Amino acid sequence: MMEPQFDDLQDAPLTRGDDIVLSVKGVSKKFCRSLKQSLFYGLQDIGAELIGSRQQQRTLRPNEFWALQNVSLTLRRGEAVGLVGANGSGKTTLLRMISGLIKPDSGTIRVRGRVAPLIALGAGFSPILTGRENIYANMSILGLSTAEIDARFDQVVEFAEIGEAIDAPVQSYSSGMAARLGFACAIHTDPDILLIDEVLAVGDARFRSKCERRLSELLQQGTSFVLVSHFFQGILNICQTGIYLAQGRLMASGSARDIMDQYEQDLFSVKRERAAFPFLLPPKSPQDSAGADLVSIYFKDAVGRLMEVPVSGEPVYICVRCKALRPLNALSLFVAIYQPAKDNSLALHMSSAYDQETFAVSPGEYELRVFLPHLGLLPGSYTLNVYLKEGSLYVLDAYESLRFSVKGHEKLNRGQYYQPREWQITPK
Repeated sequence: MMEPQFDDLQDAPLTRGDDIVLSVKGVSKKFCRSLKQSLFYGLQDIGAELIGSRQQQRTLRPNEFWALQNVSLTLRRGEAVGLVGANGSGKTTLLRMISGLIKPDSGTIRVRGRVAPLIALGAGFSPILTGRENIYANMSILGLSTAEIDARFDQVVEFAEIGEAIDAPVQSYSSGMAARLGFACAIHTDPDILLIDEVLAVGDARFRSKCERRLSELLQQGTSFVLVSHFFQGILNICQTGIYLAQGRLMASGSARDIMDQYEQDLFSVKRERAAFPFLLPPKSPQDSAGADLVSIYFKDAVGRLMEVPVSGEPVYICVRCKALRPLNALSLFVAIYQPAKDNSLALHMSSAYDQETFAVSPGEYELRVFLPHLGLLPGSYTLNVYLKEGSLYVLDAYESLRFSVKGHEKLNRGQYYQPREWQITPK
């Protein structure tokens, strides 16, 4: 394995044939949970590095853990990659290494061009300096000369929308004002790579729209982005590709839509196995029956074929087979569907009795079903409660928490449910 290294290529021009602006190969980084031991290990490492005897440590010392382990990615000019993962997955650590704030313990990071880190907006500002003074200090750190800052100063102030407060100390700014000023500084440095960590929620909807327009312009000009966000739609709006980290490891990479779908599925997964359909219920003895029993629960498609997994937006029958042991004047079916990933909240409740649809039956076996022309549930995991009743109150039989999944044939817009739709435009 090669020695960890940073190639500072700030002065190397980006040529037309060289599209790669960031290459991360096999990068790992470890930290220590004990401050005292961390300081001791740091002194050990500095001493070993000074005398040239430091070697890569592939094993962890007491109280150390891997924040990142063997992560690789490539970023090309004009590409935006979304970096997703739960808190503590290593996203910010990776950005800090790319920006040069910390070094990896193993692997290589090669950067070509100017990097503008937006890891914490306004974090580099001095609270006792004015906004004007902080603009010059911050943008000079990002590589601009005084003449270049002079030429862009008015644009920065106008974009940040802080008005006369520019000559007030930053400690008198609200957090939103400082964040807007930090964002304005970073995007006016003509960066080749922009690192954005959870900072697109700055300001109101109008200001966020202005930020997204500016990011779009930078993309068209060839700026590359690495965007960290828990706002799924923000990733999909900006990024073409995605990277999914979990506990410091690279779980998946690919198109932004596929990565976000996988991340959401893992984030809201429920460990219990999905049932097989048709789901058969154990028979009851006559003395345990209240007059009608559930026999099986299953799904059918529009032409009556059994379905193992319903499809979002497609026609579906939710069916139960039941056995009536005595005449019933008002047999009815109740169906309730819950979302385990959202605190088991109710997604759908339907009752034939509430819809004034009850059935008079003689003893025998029947199939009760409700037809949904378009299944409104988005792809995901659900639980199904089924109640066989006489009228709207008397429960004859029931089965609860039957696990099932819904899949989708097409990429759906986000929301609470599937909405059939068509897009039109009419000249006026």
